[in-house]
Amino acid sequence: MKIISMIPARYAASRFPGKLMQDLGGKTVIRRTYEATVATNLFDDVFVVTDSDIIYKEIVNNGGKAIMSTKEHECGSDRIAEAVANLDIDVVINVQGDEPFTDKESLQKLIEVFEVDSKKEVDLASLMVHITDQDEINNPNTVKVIVDQTNFALYFSRSPIPYPREKNVGAKYFKHKGVYAFRKEAILDFYKLPMLPLEASEKIECIRYLEYGKRIKMVETSIEGVEIDTPEDLERAKKIWK
Repeated sequence: MKIISMIPARYAASRFPGKLMQDLGGKTVIRRTYEATVATNLFDDVFVVTDSDIIYKEIVNNGGKAIMSTKEHECGSDRIAEAVANLDIDVVINVQGDEPFTDKESLQKLIEVFEVDSKKEVDLASLMVHITDQDEINNPNTVKVIVDQTNFALYFSRSPIPYPREKNVGAKYFKHKGVYAFRKEAILDFYKLPMLPLEASEKIECIRYLEYGKRIKMVETSIEGVEIDTPEDLERAKKIWK
């Protein structure tokens, strides 16, 4: 089974433009993320896929591998789908470009999902983290996920799910971490299928898979990492790096 990692990287992020080119301990955020992903030694290859000349040159000029997108894309999955269409691979893992503390343990868990899936019942796998902080549970920037008894995703939402009408029944809340592992066929299907109302309403791309009947295996991890979405996140990451 050939497994690669793709790191989709846009320069013009809406909340923090140019964040991937910000300095983190002497190297850019995107270079830190790329090098951390390569250092796991889990993949047959690792690429940054981008629409930005600046990001492309940052990776290639420092000995890394990058692919330039030829089309405009709505989301990272579309960008990856274009990049892998003609590659001979089985599984591609999407590592977010703004997560320089990408860890081997979590990525290994995603790979294991496919290694034991002999019947190919899993279309994609992703990570979730148990959360208890009420502010985070209610924060629309935190995507929540609910799962069935075998940890297949039932739904993702920016709202608190499940809704706590009864507060003493022991319901747990999970934050969805935007690290995905796709079978090649699944991500190419995603690229061809139009967005439907649920995805358009929530602005959560993995809902498209559920709307079209794909199966998403969620893997629990305790490792939060740091997603650099704001200047404040970057300052927090700098402190951790030190």
